[in-house]
Amino acid sequence: MSQPNAVRVQPSESVNWRALCSRRDLVANSGVVAWFDGEQVALFHLPDTETGEQVFAIANKDPKSGANVIGRGILGQLKGDLVIASPLYKQHFRLADGGCLEYPEQRLQVWPVRLKDDAVEIAVV
Repeated sequence: MSQPNAVRVQPSESVNWRALCSRRDLVANSGVVAWFDGEQVALFHLPDTETGEQVFAIANKDPKSGANVIGRGILGQLKGDLVIASPLYKQHFRLADGGCLEYPEQRLQVWPVRLKDDAVEIAVV
C-alpha cells in the first residue's frame, strides 16, 4: 500500500525502490533506525494521520551534536508541521523536508519512502 508522503518523486524521474526493512520492523508513532547506503536512516511510522498511514525516512545524525540519535526523538506537531525533536538539544526537524524550525541553517536529509505489501521501500534516485 502506498501512502502520501512529503517527499515527492516526480513521474519523469527514474526511480528504483529498494526494500529497507519489513513493515513488522516499524513501531507505530515512534522511530526505528535502518542502514541504507552507508548511512543511518530514521524511519517514523504514523499509522493514523488525517491523510492516512504515513512513513517518513530522515537522516539519523543530529547536525548539532553529530550523534546518531534522531530515531530516538519525540514526534510531535508544531506550527502545523509534523516534527521530530532531537533528544539532545531539543531542536525540531520537519519530517516533510528535514528543515529545522529553530535553526534554519540545520537540515536533515530526507528520502522518499513507501509501504508496499510487507516491505518498507526507500527510493534510490
